[in-house]
Amino acid sequence: MAAVRPPLTNKGIIFELLQSDLSDLQVLQDLLAMAIEVEEEDKNLSRKVALKVRFRALDECENGDIRFYNLYNNALLYLAQAHMDFDAYLLYVEKDRDPEDRYYQPRRSKIYWLVAEMQRLLDDELDILSISMPPGTGKTTLGEFFISFVMGHYPNTPNLMSSHSGFMTRMFYDAVLNIITSNEYCWRDVFPDVVFESNNAKEETINLGRWQPFKTLTCRPIRGSLTGVTRCEGFLYVDDLVSGIEEALSLDRLDKLYGEYTTDLKSRKKKKAKEIHIATRWSVHDVIGRLERQYENNPRAKFIAVPDIDPKTGKSNFDYEFDVGFDEKYFADMEASMDDVSYRCLYKSDPIEREGILYHPTELRRYIGGLPGREPDSILAICDTKDTGTDYNFLGVFYQYGDSFYLEDVVFKNIDPGTLDELNSNMLVKHHVQQAQFESNKEGSRTAVKVAELVKAKGGNCHITRKFTTQNKETKIIVNSSWVKEHVVFKDFTEYEPKSDYGTMMSFLCSYTQLGKNRHDDAPDALAMFALYVQNLLGVKVKVGSRAELGF
Repeated sequence: MAAVRPPLTNKGIIFELLQSDLSDLQVLQDLLAMAIEVEEEDKNLSRKVALKVRFRALDECENGDIRFYNLYNNALLYLAQAHMDFDAYLLYVEKDRDPEDRYYQPRRSKIYWLVAEMQRLLDDELDILSISMPPGTGKTTLGEFFISFVMGHYPNTPNLMSSHSGFMTRMFYDAVLNIITSNEYCWRDVFPDVVFESNNAKEETINLGRWQPFKTLTCRPIRGSLTGVTRCEGFLYVDDLVSGIEEALSLDRLDKLYGEYTTDLKSRKKKKAKEIHIATRWSVHDVIGRLERQYENNPRAKFIAVPDIDPKTGKSNFDYEFDVGFDEKYFADMEASMDDVSYRCLYKSDPIEREGILYHPTELRRYIGGLPGREPDSILAICDTKDTGTDYNFLGVFYQYGDSFYLEDVVFKNIDPGTLDELNSNMLVKHHVQQAQFESNKEGSRTAVKVAELVKAKGGNCHITRKFTTQNKETKIIVNSSWVKEHVVFKDFTEYEPKSDYGTMMSFLCSYTQLGKNRHDDAPDALAMFALYVQNLLGVKVKVGSRAELGF
């Protein structure tokens, strides 16, 4: 008598189905049914099986078998509902929109990793998430979808949204309301049992589920009335608290803004409430910058900054499908149209301390259309050699006309020393430089000797001296900045490309701050060296004091 096979467990059934032909529609339908069946028993397994169905059904659709399309959407719907899968929700909620009108699908390949970080908030792996991206890249829209998703899952939990202006909060309110109520989106499919209780356009509130004094979503500008109207038990969502460059330039205004954030927004958070900041960065003293320092070593706080261009590939981080993003050409045009500091803050997500900028672009002397039409009094050069790491080689050629020194050309790179030797020597020969001074610290001594040999071999005639520097670099840069501003004449910004050596050098120069850390000080340091070099040549004695003596 044959042995009776014991009935299969749910896990056993799933295992057998996974060994079957997964290109069979019925097999995948059965797998999704089992994912639903096993949910209470093993939620992690349920999610893994549903994901397997989702992606296998998508593969079949992409291979031309549209029979799997409904199954694909059913898998997305189940993941969004039962497993609070934000990625699945974003795809499902827009499924009835025309492909070219969708927000997420054209951008998914570029921002899925960002959605995954937002998922960590939902999975209680993070308490604070900050996302900084360039203007117009869709960060606010992503936040609108996120809040609409949270509201559906927790309709009776109050959330608070704030921004720098009532115009911004009203746009956010309108967008979230549209996602929830419009037939354009499938929000109602995801949350069929959630009651839309009320909304108030004047108060910018939306309430789901039961009536409650503190609504599911309240939108208020940072300086709006918040007393008694809301509390935050779910998410505090903050979008662009800094209004713009004028506010970012004032440390007093940023101090006041942070105080308003802590007393008017953060104080509304209850114990388990989470916080998400989505903003363009303007200053290291903005709210995000201060939070980043406060939570620097906290594993439950994540601060993300996404620049315009991927530094590894040189490609745009926001070149989406259907031409809804920005390519490298767009960013290059914007960079050429803006001052260096603003571009770095807005598009590089690289805030700096603007109020302490030593060389503001508007303070510098400029020339356009070439050098003066007469013989220069002398042609000089200074070289701050590349040391290690991210140091840059700065070799600048200056044409002297009276007491003005026109910075006509530079070698400003951080490549290998051998190539730099060739470029430096070529520059000296090209401009018929008569005298040059090289820093002799570490790499500088070798460089000076090698470049002198190359200049001679190439037919040039340049007297190269070496100078060992013992002065405090920061003090040297600051005390010589006045001389540089008075005597050095820089090319007009229309005379060089932003990514050229000259353009990169100017960007670094105009972002040097007296009040905080500087990623690169090679440009202001070399100009300070040049100031001392010229003054020594002219017999002017310069006293370099300490920062304390100078009041810094």
